[in-house]
This record gives sequence, C-alpha cells and structure tokens, in this order.
Amino acid sequence: MPDISFLHKNSSDTGELNGLAYVVDGDTIRLAGEKIRLNGIDAPESGQTCLDGHTEAYACGTEAEDYLKNLVGSQMLRCEGKDKDKYDRLIATCYLQDRDINAEMVRSGWAVAYRQYSMEYMPDEEKAKSARLGLWQGNFRMPWAWRQDQRQASAEHINCNIKGNISANGRIYHLPGSRDYSATRVNENRGERWFCTELEALAAGWRSPRYD
Repeated sequence: MPDISFLHKNSSDTGELNGLAYVVDGDTIRLAGEKIRLNGIDAPESGQTCLDGHTEAYACGTEAEDYLKNLVGSQMLRCEGKDKDKYDRLIATCYLQDRDINAEMVRSGWAVAYRQYSMEYMPDEEKAKSARLGLWQGNFRMPWAWRQDQRQASAEHINCNIKGNISANGRIYHLPGSRDYSATRVNENRGERWFCTELEALAAGWRSPRYD
C-alpha cells in the first residue's frame, strides 16, 4: 500500500481527513485539497443516461451526483483513506458523523457495489434493488460496463475517420485529406456519423463530394 501519511489531518495511522466536501460526481469528492474516490461503490458517470420505470431516458449520472450533493450538503465530512488509485485519488470511506455515505449511496440506489474490489456493500445493493430505488427503478448499464463501452467507441473512432455529413446537398462523406475534411463537423444528433470504409459509407446512402 502506498504511504499516504502526508495526507493525514488528525492521525498518522488512519489516513483521516476532515472538512467540507465538494462533490465531483456520484462517487468522487474533493476534501482538504484531495480528490477522493468513495471506496467500494460505483456510480453512473456524469454523461451516462439510463431508462426509468416508463422506459424514458434520463440523466442518471447527474441524478447520482445531485443525490450525493444533497446528502453531503454543507456538513463536515470525515474520510478514512485506504489507498491511492492509478489516478492518484485517495480511496476512502467517508462519514457524516457515524453515517457511512458510501453505503448510503448504494442504499439509495444511486450507486452500486463495486464488486470487483469489494463485496462490502452488496447487501445494501440487494435492498435497493428489491425496493426498486434510484437506478433500479428501470434499466441501466453498470457504470464499469458503460465506461468500457465509451473506451471501445473511442478506439473505434480512431480508425473510423471518414466523416458522414448531412447538408442541403445531401448525405456526403469526406475522406481524411480531402478539401473539406477539416472544416466538416460530425453532429450525431442530426444523424451524421463516422464511417470506417468508403464501402460502408456508400452502403449507408452517403456519396462522395462533387468538386467543381
């Protein structure tokens, strides 16, 4: 375990920090100048969407963040550091007086037990799931799986760099190095997209640009 004694505010043995917290997202806060990842839990990412009980999409990452903000408020928080992760965040269990807020996030249904690293909060998750609280009101992708999806999509975009643009002239694809490639922006909300090959673009109904 890395030496985190230089972070200690109250004890050189426990890695304890105290103070007012700033909420970064549903499982991350800043306290006493340190970025802290709540131990044993995983909340949806800020940009993640889920489906509610009526199969309507909603910003579940924002909901989780807001729940933690309301939970923490302007109260003094105590965090017991355990380790540092690869992003140099302190992994900690945090408390409002004697109330474990890591557990509270899972009990509320706005986070899940991060079972790859700890099974401590699995009973809390099962209760939230049974009561259909928070994320469990509908369907959602586990946060770690959603992050993997995003990494995969980013990796695919590295090789799929043909821009499928929609304009008054129709559906036109632009190859890297072509005249209008740099000026063309892909807006996926408008139905524009990226292609990996010209054949893929042609099959989808896009055409090459016509230059005078």
